[in-house]
Amino acid sequence: MTMMLDRRDLLHATAAALALGTASGRADAGSLGESPPGSAPPGVRDFDFFFGVWTVEHRKLKARMVGSRDWETFSGETTCRPLMNGLANYNDSVSRHAGQVGRGVGIRAFNAGDGTWADWYLSASAPSSIDKPGIGRFAAGIGTFLSDDVFQGRPIKVRGVFTNIRPGLAQWEQAFSADEGKSWETNWIMRYTRVRELPSDT
Repeated sequence: MTMMLDRRDLLHATAAALALGTASGRADAGSLGESPPGSAPPGVRDFDFFFGVWTVEHRKLKARMVGSRDWETFSGETTCRPLMNGLANYNDSVSRHAGQVGRGVGIRAFNAGDGTWADWYLSASAPSSIDKPGIGRFAAGIGTFLSDDVFQGRPIKVRGVFTNIRPGLAQWEQAFSADEGKSWETNWIMRYTRVRELPSDT
């Protein structure tokens, strides 16, 4: 069963994500307040490049954490929009894989207290739960986000990286580590090509 989210649903999902982050000590919702007029905390504009409508080329490892080199490819689209005057944003995504349509929402929120972003993912296939957020920041044009999770009963670290950011192009990669970050297995790569900008009144 798929789920189409409207803006009200997304705002509720964002609020839930921020509450989860605060409860876990990973995000400080109070730090998301408005900045003084004329000021912008360093890093708050880092995701502006992502606003707009994109096509997505997915390359996904069929089996994770078993040494597989068997990849599959499929296509999708996503639209990213700002929330809370740029202090948060979401991208509403659809993918087509093996005859099925998948939907999901990426949600990001900025912590002005330490200049980091929290990055969550909400899947239509599991609408009552949301992934643990990756916490990170951009440096030299590369955004790196880390979290702790469990994969098939095994504790792992998860790394998400935004890279190759150029006008009209971007890439995201996900990797898992089972040895505290000593080695990483990349299991998902998304290559974005911009279709159009958002309207100026968005």
